[in-house]
Parts: sequence; structure tokens; C-alpha cells
Amino acid sequence: MARALAKQESASWEMDRSRGQSQTFICTSKRGYDITRNPHLNKGMAFSLEERLQLGIHGLLPPAFLSQDVQLLRVLRNYELKKDDLDRYVFLMGLQDRNEKLFYRVLTSDIERFMPIVYTPTVGLACQQYGLTFRRPRGLFITIHDRSHIPTLLQSWPEKDIRAVVVTDGERILGLGDLGCYGMGIPVGKLALYTACGGVPPQHCLPVMLDVGTDNQELLEDPLYIGLRHRRIRGPAYDELLEEFMKAITDRYGMNCLIQFEDFANINAFRLLNKFRNKYLTFNDDIQGTAAVAVAGLLAALRITQSKISHHTIVFQGAGEAAMGIAELIVMAMEKEGVPQAECLKKIWMVDSKGLIVKGRDHLTPEKERFAHEHAQMKKLEDVVQELKPSAIIGVAAIAGAFTEQILRDMATFNKRPIIFALSNPTSKAECTAEQCYTLTEGKGIFASGSPFDPVTLVDGRKLFPGQGNNAYVFPGVGLGVTACSMRSIPEEIFLITAETIAELVTEKDLAEGRLYPPLTSIRDVSFKIAVKIVEYAYKHKLASLYPEPVDKEAFIRSFIFSTDYDSFTVDSYRWPDEAMSVQNCKL
Repeated sequence: MARALAKQESASWEMDRSRGQSQTFICTSKRGYDITRNPHLNKGMAFSLEERLQLGIHGLLPPAFLSQDVQLLRVLRNYELKKDDLDRYVFLMGLQDRNEKLFYRVLTSDIERFMPIVYTPTVGLACQQYGLTFRRPRGLFITIHDRSHIPTLLQSWPEKDIRAVVVTDGERILGLGDLGCYGMGIPVGKLALYTACGGVPPQHCLPVMLDVGTDNQELLEDPLYIGLRHRRIRGPAYDELLEEFMKAITDRYGMNCLIQFEDFANINAFRLLNKFRNKYLTFNDDIQGTAAVAVAGLLAALRITQSKISHHTIVFQGAGEAAMGIAELIVMAMEKEGVPQAECLKKIWMVDSKGLIVKGRDHLTPEKERFAHEHAQMKKLEDVVQELKPSAIIGVAAIAGAFTEQILRDMATFNKRPIIFALSNPTSKAECTAEQCYTLTEGKGIFASGSPFDPVTLVDGRKLFPGQGNNAYVFPGVGLGVTACSMRSIPEEIFLITAETIAELVTEKDLAEGRLYPPLTSIRDVSFKIAVKIVEYAYKHKLASLYPEPVDKEAFIRSFIFSTDYDSFTVDSYRWPDEAMSVQNCKL
């Protein structure tokens, strides 16, 4: 009830503010250095003289007064002086540690420019170098040895109203494998995009690393490694840690706190999703987020091929969590076209490290068995493509160059417009480059990738802009929508709705230029529209727990969106009972 009233008050305040009838004041009992060292409160040289005097920071800052616009220019000037992307990543993370509002102002000023730095592909390199670049801890580090003490650890986190948690155990970071505690860069980066792309307030976000050890011998021998120095602990102890973690999070922050699983290995990802999906508000981004963005690309591609998704035969290079998630959502999309599930399954083939997945092959997991068909065993992807003549190939196995010249040429022979998705991250793991796809298919290929590629100019003068199937189109909007209306679980239909929404926002001009996704410059609008669709679905199907139901869903969602504009300050002579910082609705 308290949470609902707080949300309604926030909504009222935001709508008043948009009409110019109120002003945001931050009331705080903090003073002096505490203000300038707190990234939530710090405005740098944008503090007015009155604020500096009231807050006891006059003299702690240079005498000039700089607006946020000028501060942005200074950040951009410094950014341009950095010699490589890793230095740029460290620079931006340092800004996030000092001045949160300015950090998000920078990201949103040119999201297409900065997303590859704070997210893929640079975040992969940042994780590999995490011990070297580590400056200031962000989020919570919970180890296998903290079992039975997790509720106490959560008390250490200063924010009381957490609505989105991103958690990893670091075992399968992007396509880089087991990076152990260095994987913390992923939850930090994901939640930065929750705010930059979805508008989820950063103070409501919590990144978590579950450190159970690492099987990466190089890290165990690295003197800079910041995690536990022993092999991964598995079995009952691991499961007990996860159970306690989920319960502790929801006990402290409520059952409508979103918990996003990120970069868990296949052996744990599916079973944890199946175990928790109906009990908690949770999803696995590698399975469901990747599925939504891939299917969004396929749905957009159908407008080019002028066909239905059920008309296509699809071959996957890879049969892990990403492949399975995409395949299952494709089946759902085909069923929506009226095709029986058994027929849908026959349209999807998978190739793993042992070759084509067929019935009778040894040691198939239940997930793989579902997509195993009667066929002779085949080892090489090239042979599989020549035999099955698919209309679409999707790479999600992090095997660089898996889509060979022969495969790409064959795809253009079988199909008028072959669909070729090289979705593995980071860029170094991509199955082929955009240039290879467009050149070897003579411009016929409909291409999407997981990491960004530069535009390609063909010999006939056409300039094509490769579509980036970035999960950032999915999880910020999903996170904003499910938390806004306080859902208690996330049905799979949410991800098909998300895929359809993204595809609908691709214009004919985008398609003509080779784009299968809306421009990244519009990603905040994409997230907003996804959130609205989710809220509409939640109330229609009685999945929301926040009532009364808002009449204007768009205004309701806007009321939650974080603003990068600086707030004004006033000094509070006493400490707020629940937190040291609070927002007052001060009428002018």
C-alpha cells in the first residue's frame, strides 16, 4: 500500500511538473564533502551560490558556475582525448561515480555513440580487464560463503526502494566464457542502460555479483583478480545460495522487485528460469531478451521477403540458451499464425559443437531433444546448409567466422533474400561481418548482428546500414513496464509483444537502408512504447498488482521516467526517517 501511494504521489508530482506548476527540491541533511562525494546529489560546478552556502560547500568548489550544458561540453572534450575505447569506458564509469545525472545526460545526448562503450562490445573488454580498471565498487558482491547472511548484506545497500536487480554469477560472460567476479561489469552496464534507454531511475537499480568461484585458471593465477580464488562450487550449495538470494531480495524489496538473470551458463540458465519464473518477477535476458530482439528482427525482415514466419526454414549455429530462447519464441510466433506446434518445430534445426541435432543422438538435453528431427547425422554447418537449404541462418554460438564464404554464397543461391543473423557478441565472436554478408550475397542478404558494424557501400553504390539486434531494445522497456504496474511474474507472451512492438516501429525507410531495428537514437521512445504495451497487457489479463488501474497508461509510464535535469536543493534540519535524501513536492 505504501509503495502504491508513493507511486501515485510521484505520478502526480511529475504531471504537475510537466505543466510548470511545481519544482523539484531535494531535501537532505548531508552537508559539505558528503554532498560533493555523493553521485546522486553532486552537481559539480552547477550548484548555485545559494545552494553552496546552504549545503556548506562554498569554498569546496571553484568559484565559477557552469550549467549542465557546459559540463556536457567539457565531458565530451575530455572523452575525445581518450586514446581507445577501454579508456573511454573507464572515463565514463568515473563520471558515473562522481555525478550520476551528468553521466546519464552524456549517454542520452548521443546514445548511438556511447552505447558501444558502456555496453557491447567494449564492456566485454572491460570485464576482461576488470581487475585493472576497478576503481570504486558498484553494487553488491555476494559470495557462496555468505549463505545464511544475505539479508544482512542487503542491509548494507543504502537505497530502500529497489525495483530492478540484475544478477550474474559470471560463468558465461558474452561469448568470452567464465570471467568469475570480473563479470560484475555486465550488471553495471545493463542497469546503466535501464536508465539511459528506459528511464528507470538509477537509485531503484541494484547490480549483484554472485561469486561462487571460477574455473578460469588464468584468473585464479592473476594477482589482480578481485574474486574468490577457488574452483566454482556447484550442486546443493549453489542452489541454496540462489534460493536464499531470491528470497532475501523479495523479503527486503517486495515480490514486485524485478530480478534479471544475466550471463549464467547453460547448465544453470534454463533450470533456474523454470524454477523461479512463476514464483518471482524474473526473466533471463540471454534466453528471453535475446529471443525478443531476434524475433523482432525476423518480423521486420518478413516485410522485405513479403512472407509469413511460418513459411521459413531456420538453421541455428549454436544450441545454447540464446538459440533455445529464440527458437521457442519463433514457435510461439508461428503458432499465432495458426500453424500447429508440431509443424512449427519441424521448421527449426540446430547445429551444436557435435553437429546437427537429430533424433537418436546421444546425450541430448530436454531442450535440444525438442528440436531434434529424423535425419542423418551431419558434422559441418556448410553441409547442413547445403542439405536443408534454409531461408534463414542465426548464429548464437560465439564462433567467429562460422558463416563461411561458401555458406553465404549458398544462402544467396537458395533464396531471393536470405536472412542472415550473426548475433554473437562481442564483435570478435561474430559469425560474419556485415561487409562479408552484403558482398558475398551480392546485396541480397538481410543482415543483423549482435554488435555494431559500420555501414557498407556496395559496388552498385547502395549504402546499407546493418541492423544491430541489441538486447537494449528489450530489457529497459520490459523492466520499466513490469515494475511500473507491479507485476508478480512475466509470462512468455510479454516477449512476443515486445518483439512485435519493436518490429512495428521499423519504418519503410529503415528497411530500404538495411535496418531491421529502429535507429538507436529512438531507443528511449521504443522502450516507452514497449512499457505501455506491457502495462496494457498486464491490466487486461489481471497480472498487475498496482490499483486503481491508471486511465491514461502513457501518462502513467511517463511519471516513472528519470530526468537528467539537475534538481534544486534545500537543507533539511533533520534526517528523514527512511532515507537521507527525499523528494518534496514544493508548490510555487
